[in-house]
Amino acid sequence: MTTAEPVETVDLRAEHLIRDPFAAFADLRERAPLARATIPGVDPFWIAVRYQDVRTVLSDPRFVNEVNAVDGPAQDTAISPAQDTTTGPAGTTEETAAPVPAHRTEQVWRARGMPPECAQYLRAGVFGADGARHRRMRGLVHPAFTAGAVERLRPRIERLAEEYARVLPEQAGPDGVVDLVAHFAYPLPVTVICELLGIPEADRPQWRTWSSYLGRGAGPGLDGALRAMVAAARELVGRRRAEPAEDLLSRLAAAEGDTLAPVETVSLILNLIVAGHETTATLIGNGTAALLAHPDQLATVRADPGLLPAAVDELMRWCGPTIGGVPRYATEDLILAGTLIRRGEAVMPILAGANHDPRAYAEPERLDVCRAGTPDRPGHHEAHLGFGHGTHRCLGAALAHQQAVVAFGVLLRTYPRLALAVGPEAVERGPNPAA
Repeated sequence: MTTAEPVETVDLRAEHLIRDPFAAFADLRERAPLARATIPGVDPFWIAVRYQDVRTVLSDPRFVNEVNAVDGPAQDTAISPAQDTTTGPAGTTEETAAPVPAHRTEQVWRARGMPPECAQYLRAGVFGADGARHRRMRGLVHPAFTAGAVERLRPRIERLAEEYARVLPEQAGPDGVVDLVAHFAYPLPVTVICELLGIPEADRPQWRTWSSYLGRGAGPGLDGALRAMVAAARELVGRRRAEPAEDLLSRLAAAEGDTLAPVETVSLILNLIVAGHETTATLIGNGTAALLAHPDQLATVRADPGLLPAAVDELMRWCGPTIGGVPRYATEDLILAGTLIRRGEAVMPILAGANHDPRAYAEPERLDVCRAGTPDRPGHHEAHLGFGHGTHRCLGAALAHQQAVVAFGVLLRTYPRLALAVGPEAVERGPNPAA
C-alpha cells in the first residue's frame, strides 16, 4: 500500500523538538515513518525517522546530494547556481534549462541570512557532490583522515587535551563552575583541525569566532562572518601557493587550477574547518553531560577506561551531535516506507530518530556504554548512524571518534569528582542543527 499524501507535517522549529529532539522524533517515528517538514523560507521536504529508511536514504543510489544530478548524471565539474535561459531579443531563441529541485540547504542558509554570493560555496563543496566529483574532492583530503593518520595524531591530541584540562580551574567563576564547552570541548577540536589544515595560530581565534556564527545558525553577524571566511580562505590559499608547507592547505593550494576549481578549494576549506570542530565539540559536550547524568555508566567507564571507544560509539548513538543529515534528492519516482517519493523531492535523514529506533536497538532509550562492544547485540560497533552511512559517511569520523575518546579519558582522569553544576534537566541546549 502506498500513499502520495504526507502522513504528518512537522515544524522543525517547534519548541518541543528543539528542547528534546530525541523524544520528539521518537513520538513521530511511531506515528509515521515518513513525514513532511517545514522551515520558514524553505520549500517543504520529507523527513525519514526510522533506522532502515534512513539507511536507505543515505545509501540508495537513487538518492543524491547534488541537486543538478536529478536531471542527469552528476558531472565532474564545480557546481554553481542553476540559471534558466529565456527567449532572446530580436527573434533569437535560447534553450531553457530543465527545472531542477529547490536546493533546500541553500534555502535554509538564505533564510538565516547567508549572502547570495556565498550560495556557490554550498553547491561546490564535498557535502553537495556525488559520483566522480565527490570522489575527486574527497580523495584529495582523505589521506589525512585515515585510521593510520589519525592514530599518528593521538599523542598531539592527548597533549592538547591535557593542557586544556589542566587550566580549567582558572576559568571557574566565584561559584567554582566552569563552562566545559567553551573552555575544553571547543578549543580541543578547533586546535586539532587548524593544525591539520595549517592555519596559523594567530588566525585561529578569528576562525573560531566566525564559526560560532554558523553554529548559532542565524542572527546578526552571520553574513559578515561568511564573507570574511571566504576572503580569509582565499588569502590562506594564496599564502600557501607562495610558501608551501607540510599541511592540507598546501595540498589544496597545489591542486587548485588542476584538480580543484577555485570555488571548490574555498568550499573544502570551509567544510573542513566548520565540520571538523563543531560536531566534535558538541559530541564532547553532550557526552560529558550524559555520563555525568548516568552515574552507573560513569562508574563503568572509570573502572575500565578500555571501554571508552565503545562508550563513544554509544554516545554517538544516544546523544550524537547531528540531528538531521544533508537533504537528498530522488532521481526517479520511488517508494520509501510505503510512501511515493516523486522525482526531485527532497528527503532529510533524521539520524536522531534512526539511532533511537527500537526496531534496530534493544531498549534504545537506555544509555549503555557496553552496548557497542558486544558483537552479538543490536547496535554493535559502527551500526549507529551518528557518522552517516554509505559513500557520504563522515570523512572525519575516525578523527572525531579519537578526539572524543581522548577528551573523556583526560577529563575523567584529571577530575575524579567532576560533576554537573545543575540538574540534567537544566543543562542548556543549543539550537537544533536540523533546522
